[in-house]
Amino acid sequence: MRNLIKLLPDNIANQIAAGEVIQRPASVVKEIVENSIDAGATKIDVNIKDAGKTLIQIVDNGQGMGPEDAEICFQRHATSKVSKAEDLFALITKGFRGEALASVAAIAHVELKTRERGKDIGTSVTMEGSSIKESTETTCPEGTSFEIKNLFYNVPARRNFLKSDKVEFGHITDEFERVALSHPEIHFTLHHNDNELYNLQDTILKKRIIDVLGKKSSDRLVPIEESTEIVEMKGFVLKPEFSRKTRGDQFLFVNNRYFKSHYFNHAVNKAFEGLIKERTFPGFFLYLDVDPKRIDVNVHPTKTEIKFEEEKYIYSIILSSIRLALGKYNIAPTLDFEREMGFDIPHKMHSQPATEPTININKDFNPFQTTSNTASSSSGKTTENFSKAIVNNGFGTKEAKQEDWENFYTVEDQKEEEVQELVEVESIDENITSFIVKGNYILSPSKSGLMVIHSKRAVEQIVYSGIIKSFISSPIESQKMLFPIEKELSKKEIINWEMNASMLKQLGFDGTVESDILSVSAVPNVLEEETLSSTLDSILETLGHKDIEKGDIAHSLVASIARSAAMKQLNLNSNEAIQGLINQLFQCENHIYTPSNKKIIDTIDLESIETKFK
Repeated sequence: MRNLIKLLPDNIANQIAAGEVIQRPASVVKEIVENSIDAGATKIDVNIKDAGKTLIQIVDNGQGMGPEDAEICFQRHATSKVSKAEDLFALITKGFRGEALASVAAIAHVELKTRERGKDIGTSVTMEGSSIKESTETTCPEGTSFEIKNLFYNVPARRNFLKSDKVEFGHITDEFERVALSHPEIHFTLHHNDNELYNLQDTILKKRIIDVLGKKSSDRLVPIEESTEIVEMKGFVLKPEFSRKTRGDQFLFVNNRYFKSHYFNHAVNKAFEGLIKERTFPGFFLYLDVDPKRIDVNVHPTKTEIKFEEEKYIYSIILSSIRLALGKYNIAPTLDFEREMGFDIPHKMHSQPATEPTININKDFNPFQTTSNTASSSSGKTTENFSKAIVNNGFGTKEAKQEDWENFYTVEDQKEEEVQELVEVESIDENITSFIVKGNYILSPSKSGLMVIHSKRAVEQIVYSGIIKSFISSPIESQKMLFPIEKELSKKEIINWEMNASMLKQLGFDGTVESDILSVSAVPNVLEEETLSSTLDSILETLGHKDIEKGDIAHSLVASIARSAAMKQLNLNSNEAIQGLINQLFQCENHIYTPSNKKIIDTIDLESIETKFK
């Protein structure tokens, strides 16, 4: 019987391992930057070309490596951070598995240049498919430089599954920000296609957060600090009014390592209950310091999932600390038990003597005072035959008469023909259409019953359909602003705006960015002035969705413009105006639902109406 089980060659084993550790270019950036931090670097430069598909270069001024270490570091399970099993329970470094460099070398062309501190000569190693192609001495600065080219060149299926440059670079900036936020003491730079996007000088934690989010965040941060035997916590939360519809600005760190936790996120959201709108999320930057023996970071290959020994207690500490901070800085409503329980007296009244309030009573007032027996109703008819109590709003003569009380609860008998006039339904010619407008709703009779149209959503769909039809062939008509709109942006928002500048211009927006300030000089002419600010916020939020492809972003942006255009006041004061709106709606390919999948039209059939009157 022949043997069926065999050992895999190293290059195939490395490619399999790479599938777990290196999922996209951002994974390479994360792993190598973390190695640079472990090497004691105080400055790390990241250079990217074509969202990492062409080149990823990471240069640091760490301790560097000698010739032997430079070659062995590319082998699987080669690490300087773990020597025995017990070390796994006292990890203070970012990496420890020894798989990152081996995985990168298995699926890319890698050139390493490194020189130890205090040495005159460095080492250059060239790798291709897990094999060393060249290893020589070289002159280079102290520290380490990695150049990763042609990522996934020998795994075409994985390369084909990479998203657009916009999406992949969005993941790179996410990983870069996470590492930069966890180490404010390190100087970081990020370049993409030779453009400098980040230059974060070494600083204190709050300044690093402001450098990443933008200067506008300076007065939005509420400090958090708590020290217990279980965990020491510090950081900041954003004020409730700056909550967002996405989870963009939510960062959790433990021992300076970024991690994800739905459980701890829930604690933060619970602390903001009653302070933020539904379906919005607060921003936070929380840094936990926990004994390494009480956590397990060896759960996931990317080390973003961590198990905590006492997570229930940490949950409670996060919840109470945030609530305390929000109350302390007068963000959340609190009861002040030390305040004097008296009235706040105006300053001008301090010198006036206190006087007892008086109540004036008209002793001659009689609710049954007699008035004229004849009065006019709103319809112009005399009400001579009505009860005096009814005519006088319940007040008759000074001396109450029995007939006033009896007539108060009686209603005048209407003539039979008048009643018939009220309840008889007039026959309507089928060629005549009548409308009723109530709030945002247009009600119109139809052959099957009653048609109800949401007018604002109808306008939204009409504008959306019109823009989509002309968007591909010609730009949307725009109008110049007399005074440009200025908005302060974060680094990521600037990157997203500039990467989509041509598409935004096609949509009618013309804006330039200088010193973190976006100046918009032209906007689509379908927008009203009062909706411009909220529309720009919605567009910036849409551009921030890194997983949306460029074509989908265009549709999302058009939908945002259409939503804003629908906010203007509709002039539905005539049958012609209403009929024109309905005709335009039915010319749209989809006239039932808006771009955000909200219903525009509904029909109440005759059977449903009849059942209400049985």
